[in-house]
Amino acid sequence: MSYKGQFRVWRGDIDGGGLEDFEVEVNEGEVVLDIIHRLQATQAPDLAVRWNCKAGKCGSCSAEINGRPRLLCMTRMSVFTESETITVTPMRTFPVIRDLVTDVSFNYTKAREIPSFTPPEGLKPGEYRMQQVDVERSQEFRKCIECFLCQNTCHVVRDHEENKESFAGPRYLMRVAELEMHPLDVADRRDQAQEEHGLGLCNITKCCTDVCPEHIHITDNALIPMKERVADRKYDPIVWLGNKLFRRKEN
Repeated sequence: MSYKGQFRVWRGDIDGGGLEDFEVEVNEGEVVLDIIHRLQATQAPDLAVRWNCKAGKCGSCSAEINGRPRLLCMTRMSVFTESETITVTPMRTFPVIRDLVTDVSFNYTKAREIPSFTPPEGLKPGEYRMQQVDVERSQEFRKCIECFLCQNTCHVVRDHEENKESFAGPRYLMRVAELEMHPLDVADRRDQAQEEHGLGLCNITKCCTDVCPEHIHITDNALIPMKERVADRKYDPIVWLGNKLFRRKEN
C-alpha cells in the first residue's frame, strides 16, 4: 500500500533559507529517513542530510519533525495520517551548515572540557574490580548514542545562545554524573559541575528526557542526583561541620 505524502522540508544554509513543499511517494513500513532518501533520488538530489546506520544507534540523523526533535530513522510514517503535511527542519539550537545538516561541534567542545575517568592512584589497567550492583546506576547513561537531541531541546541553550559558553547541556552533565557515580572514579566533580558546567542553570523540566531515543532518565537519574550532591556539599550543615572539624582534603 502506498500513497502520496505531503512534505515541507527546510532548504538553505547559514545565510538563510526556507521551507519547500514536496509530494513524495510513501510505502507501508517506511520511516521518515526513507522518504528523505526518495526525495533525494527523485526531486532534490542536492538535499543535504546527515545519516549513517539507519538503525537508531549512530545518532547521526537528528532533526525536527513537526517541531519535535527526533531521529529521522526512528520516526515511522505510520504515526502520521495520509492527509497530514509533515515538516522536516534542522535542529534549531545549532548553526545550519546546509539543509538538514547542522554544526554540532559545540557538543565536542563541551566533551573535551570534562576530565576523563580518574582511577585510584596505583591501580593499573586490568586491576579494576567492582560489583555489578555498584555500576548499575551509571550504566544506564552509557546507552547514549550522542544524537544531541537532548542538547537541542534544552531551552537553556535553545532559547539563550549566550548560555552556551557556561552550560555543558544535559548530555555532558549526564557524563559528569556517570563519572561521579562510578565506584572507581576518585575525582570529586561536584564543584566543577556547578561552577564550570552550569548545573545550576538546569531547572529540571525533563524536556531532555522526553526526546531521548534511548529512553534514558536523564533528569531523574543524572541531573537531579548531581544537584543533590552539590547541595549537600554547599548547604548540608552536617557536611559543612564535618569539613570544618576534620578539614577533609578535597580531591
